[in-house]
Amino acid sequence: MTTTTKTAVPKPVPVPDEASAPFFDGAMRGTLMLLRCRECATFLSPIPGIGAPLRPRCVACFSGDLEWAPSSGRATLYSFVIMHQLYDEAFAQDVPYNIAVVETDEGVRLTSQVADCPNEALEVGMALEVTFERMSDDVAVPKFRPAT
Repeated sequence: MTTTTKTAVPKPVPVPDEASAPFFDGAMRGTLMLLRCRECATFLSPIPGIGAPLRPRCVACFSGDLEWAPSSGRATLYSFVIMHQLYDEAFAQDVPYNIAVVETDEGVRLTSQVADCPNEALEVGMALEVTFERMSDDVAVPKFRPAT
């Protein structure tokens, strides 16, 4: 009889590039960074150019004068799903897990995860605050937990 042992598959770790480095640098410091227009102060999605040429523009005034700015870290649960199906072996220990869309107080919607909360307790509209999961020595990602 042969026995085999399964080794855990590591979760994928984002690889910051020049465009996303300020977002990930902020996460390592425990700060959620978002893009903000210098002309009209509208906050934008934090990682421009994913899958598209990097030509970020303000969605409100179309200005190209953007800066990275810290957010309040507060958000509201906008929507969520509970994943019961295993699609990637790296997440085998997490099933079932949630995938959440949160809306920050600045009006930016992010896809993330609600941590430190049983899936059964998730409610659309619940108040959240940012927390960070360290993925490696160099990368942390934002997640959200119920606000205290």
